[in-house]
Amino acid sequence: MKIEHIDNNENFDFGRTSADYAKYRDIYPPEFFSPIIDEGLCLKGQKILDLGTGTGVLPRALYKYGGNWVGVDISHSQIDEAIRLAGRDAMNIDFQCVSAEDMSFSDKTFDAVVACQCFTYFEHDRLAPILNRILKDRGKFAVMYLAWLPFEDEIAQKSEQLVLKYNPKWTGCNERRRYIDIPKTYGKFFNLDKQEIFDLDIEFDIESWNGRMKSCRGIGATLSQNEIEKWEKEHLDLLRCIAPKKFKIKHYAAYSILSKR
Repeated sequence: MKIEHIDNNENFDFGRTSADYAKYRDIYPPEFFSPIIDEGLCLKGQKILDLGTGTGVLPRALYKYGGNWVGVDISHSQIDEAIRLAGRDAMNIDFQCVSAEDMSFSDKTFDAVVACQCFTYFEHDRLAPILNRILKDRGKFAVMYLAWLPFEDEIAQKSEQLVLKYNPKWTGCNERRRYIDIPKTYGKFFNLDKQEIFDLDIEFDIESWNGRMKSCRGIGATLSQNEIEKWEKEHLDLLRCIAPKKFKIKHYAAYSILSKR
């Protein structure tokens, strides 16, 4: 995949890192989901669509609330991992390999649509009218994002600098707290109801933080296997020098909740 505003138009493929993604990207604490649960979304009696579902982290995390979930992703290997993990836990989730822009669900199928960590990858002029069509009247679209704060956390900063050493084209760096940018095209089809930002300190150990960084777009989704192995050796050496056995990384969470016009 190539997107002009991401990584200076460098190719990336999260399917290449699906095994690490499945193992290390399920990091969201319960507080991360509070805004959408408090909004009355993703609950029993609702049909919910998860865009860019990856390994199904979001529907698996919220499955206990009783919603009827569908997850879509463009990557076959990500969907394979999602199916495996849901099956392991006896979760009945419908995972489909299809791009968000090519979905063909019937009109007014879903009570809610969610997009977590993937909103920047979509062709919004194509997607916005599709979401309006497949959402029921008064349906909601929730966009969710979580990022570490490198200017406030030394371990995150050092890890990020090492990613840039191996992949200077990577643009997933230098995050600061910010509201999610909702392109103007959504204004034709949705009202912006609410935006929220709050901080989260997420616990890791050396293995899990290394895995989290390795599975990011700048490393596992882009570099050659040889480059990944060199980066990982250097990263583990770095962490053994600067990190305790367990530590917390400062993140911020951002939400935008839109309602169908």
